[in-house]
Amino acid sequence: MIKDYNKEEFQVLPNFKGGEKEMNACMFFDGKCRFFKASLAPGASIGLHKHETSSEMMYFISGSGKFILDGVEERVSANMAHYCPKGSSHTLMNDGQEDLVFFAAVPEQ
Repeated sequence: MIKDYNKEEFQVLPNFKGGEKEMNACMFFDGKCRFFKASLAPGASIGLHKHETSSEMMYFISGSGKFILDGVEERVSANMAHYCPKGSSHTLMNDGQEDLVFFAAVPEQ
């Protein structure tokens, strides 16, 4: 299956997971895995949340920001990936000057 994000409609998700501002995302779920391309404008964030039943992998296309994973701050930028293991909590903040664009995959277990 091919997902052409140049042809897909993106949704505006205000205060995603309790975060600041909004996330723009194009999400797909096949019943087993959720994957999406998304962006956070400068100052936007994804709220702190726990991955009770799944892990998450995020790959950063452009921009920069910071994660807090189980209380530890980590910096991310283009061509880096972040992994949140099942049972862990994380939050993502765009504290840079440009949109933070990423691709994420969340396998459902």
